[in-house]
Amino acid sequence: MDALFYVVPGLIMGVALFMAYRVVRRSLQLRSAWTSGLTAEARCLRMFTTAHGGGHDSSVRTALHHVYEFRARDGRLVRFEEEGGPATVVEGDIVTVYYAEGRETVATARRPSPVRNAAGTLGVLAFLGVIVVFCVGFMASFGAAAS
Repeated sequence: MDALFYVVPGLIMGVALFMAYRVVRRSLQLRSAWTSGLTAEARCLRMFTTAHGGGHDSSVRTALHHVYEFRARDGRLVRFEEEGGPATVVEGDIVTVYYAEGRETVATARRPSPVRNAAGTLGVLAFLGVIVVFCVGFMASFGAAAS
């Protein structure tokens, strides 16, 4: 039964660390796309929303998604989906995308804002860090109390 007090915080820490990895990875991808110097004109193929929550009297969170398609400088047709774009972009609109070539093409239709990107990333990492520190403290205090 005591193992439960180590397994559950360990799982929470694992999820928090995986989320931190994903946040840092996306931040680096955006930075790479913005600093590569490569741009293209993309067409918005589709715009849709997704909803989460709403059960048991909880609030509903909706997210706006866009699907873009553009031709890279090597002639390949690239299609990507991005969450959180402006509501003013609708199907058929032409937007400028920033992209980086490499093993996989990383693209974004968001305007370059490295300070905002860094601030958001640091905020999420600080929150996840607090979760990890709390879990480590919980496991340490439980271990000290159990011995």
